[in-house]
Amino acid sequence: MAKKLVIVESPAKAKTLGRFLGSDYSIKASMGHIRDLPRSNLGVDIENGFEPKYVVPRPKAAVVKELREAARKAGSLYLATDPDREGEAISWHLMELIKPGDLSVHRVVFHEITPEAVKEAFRHPRSIDASLVNAQQARRILDRLVGYKISPLLWKKVQRGLSAGRVQSVALKMVVDREKEIQAFVPVEYWSIDAELAKATATTARFKAALVGHSDGKKLQIHNKAESDKLLTMLKGSDYAVAKVTQKEQSRSPAPPFITSTLQQDAFRKLGFTAQRTMAIAQQLYEGLPVGKEGSVGLITYMRTDSTNVAASALAETRDYVNEKYGGDYLPPQPRHFARKVKGAQEAHEAIRPTRIHRLPEDVKQYLTREQARLYELIWKRMVASQMATARFNNVTVDIHAKNSKPAATYLLRASSSRVKFPGFLALYSESRDDEEPDKPALPDLKASDKLNLLNLYPEQHFTQPPSRYTEATLIKALEENGIGRPSTYAPILSILGERQYVQKEDGRFKPEKIGFVVSDLLTQYFPDIVDVGFTANLEVKLDEVARGEQEWRPLLKEFYKPFDDRLTTASQQIEKAPDEEIKENCPQCGKSLVIKSGRHGKFIACTGYPECRYTRPMPGSAEAQTEAIEEPCPDCGKPLVIRTGRFGRFIACSGYPTCKYSRPILKKVGVACPECGGDLVERRAKGKRSFYGCSNYPKCKFIANGRPLPQPCSSCGGLMTAYSKKNAKCVKCGHTEALAEQAEPVGAGRS
Repeated sequence: MAKKLVIVESPAKAKTLGRFLGSDYSIKASMGHIRDLPRSNLGVDIENGFEPKYVVPRPKAAVVKELREAARKAGSLYLATDPDREGEAISWHLMELIKPGDLSVHRVVFHEITPEAVKEAFRHPRSIDASLVNAQQARRILDRLVGYKISPLLWKKVQRGLSAGRVQSVALKMVVDREKEIQAFVPVEYWSIDAELAKATATTARFKAALVGHSDGKKLQIHNKAESDKLLTMLKGSDYAVAKVTQKEQSRSPAPPFITSTLQQDAFRKLGFTAQRTMAIAQQLYEGLPVGKEGSVGLITYMRTDSTNVAASALAETRDYVNEKYGGDYLPPQPRHFARKVKGAQEAHEAIRPTRIHRLPEDVKQYLTREQARLYELIWKRMVASQMATARFNNVTVDIHAKNSKPAATYLLRASSSRVKFPGFLALYSESRDDEEPDKPALPDLKASDKLNLLNLYPEQHFTQPPSRYTEATLIKALEENGIGRPSTYAPILSILGERQYVQKEDGRFKPEKIGFVVSDLLTQYFPDIVDVGFTANLEVKLDEVARGEQEWRPLLKEFYKPFDDRLTTASQQIEKAPDEEIKENCPQCGKSLVIKSGRHGKFIACTGYPECRYTRPMPGSAEAQTEAIEEPCPDCGKPLVIRTGRFGRFIACSGYPTCKYSRPILKKVGVACPECGGDLVERRAKGKRSFYGCSNYPKCKFIANGRPLPQPCSSCGGLMTAYSKKNAKCVKCGHTEALAEQAEPVGAGRS
């Protein structure tokens, strides 16, 4: 009997599903996207209703062939790609390529990879949702039109290697506009005065109160030192007494379970993870990891979501755990349902949560990497805390009068403190904030009319501060609040801003580079709609309408393209190329003047006689310009060799460059001998690919290994063992696998 073919995106996901579905199913991985617009041309027939021309990337040809052959042998086809628009589009592309003919095709959707969820999804398959596919097609084509049409204009007028993505350009403008606010900001001086006080009957119980105004409630502003000194004189000669003590109980509710944006924000604040790193780790937790006797299982629900909904079964399990662990006082009377709305949220989705609450972080920690364990614990705590009781605080505010008779004046000082009355959810987890204030110390027991002694006065000069630069957390928050992008786009947006060198990070905050200003200003001038927050957010709303079947996607593209094409024509005619920055120095090879140019990998110095003269050198102070001498002569010319830094990292080169162009890579030894010639095995990296290991005697010896070589010999044949998985080693000679010995951790490897 022919097996049922299931196609997912990744081998990890396939492995996890294989445990749940049994021998009746054959599971294959598409290895991500299987078809896309071509890289070499626009790939969109604008005159023919924006018809896309999809191609199979060359590396995917073998995958497509394998999937077609598997489909011919299958009894039915199940498309189990991710439960979002992108996943729906991947399923559609798969069906278009496989051409199943009479083969029955089913679309299965699950938000967690657990036995129950997967089996339930396979019991209730559906057909591919054309509206979701069309929404994704429209987004892809919009992004292609903007990127493919504007980017060449930037190459021609500014420099090669630039890009102008539809959503990335809005994010860049937000960063640039914030920097312009900072540059235009004029600080204003002001002063504050704190008084250190104590009850007249107990000088040891000291506390501080801030001067806030006059006793009639009128606020007091201190503009300079002269005003501060005058007030200090008045306060020193004043009598102090408590005017009023206000006690108020305040409650604080827990935050909802994570959605994509809040997970990225909290992982940045608490763990220091970039958005891209967070999503990569979350993908691993979602697709499934081996957890002891359970085997491979998905640990969290789908991580690209903008909904705070939680399944009733998960709510019940969470409440059971809270009751067991903390008791009834920590359990609210009813399950919490969060009504927080995100623009365009897909309410059919779930929040990010553990697939099983009773799979405790401390229980699975031993099976995960350090990063996986930390992110899982964060997600687990947030979910459990969301179903715990509110925290209650006793807030105390003390108003103090400072009365002066000569001249007659009464000033108001205020002190406050907050004490936890009942911790509630704070016993487990507290949401991080960008504007967190330090905890205030407790106040002594005070009541109205208590006399106070002045112990000291603390004047302090301040200046108003400009708005802060964006961090990854605050930029993601701003994008979400403005309806820019969707869960799957936040991480790529932030990543590409850095990759294109439009911004750099300074103390963890985004600071635009000069080229970032140039690109943003140019786009703002010639393509104001593209970088307008409101326009981009409205496009997202329209794409959501396409996804719901409320709008056709081709008319949407037509509506966008006509004014965009007009602006392209105007821009290509009016934009002038930015001149190169001249320096007062002539070329050492031809005598012509030198200029500073901007290239794909940053600024460099070049001759104006190009292309006849190709003299270039790195900018002073750049990584490429830094050299480190080594005690070894050049084999070609005898001059000293130095270590330089280039576009692909550090390498050894002749100090006589450019006259002598000798260079060689720096070989990183792994401490294991080559099994073929006895030479040193070293780590190598091919351009754009992962590391591999080869012999230092290359090209005489061409031995290579993909896994990191280990010092332990094979117990079966004595051959070379390499790291095969987290816990196993494999022999390159006989293929024997065995447990990775504790002492045989790969040389130079660190624990994550």
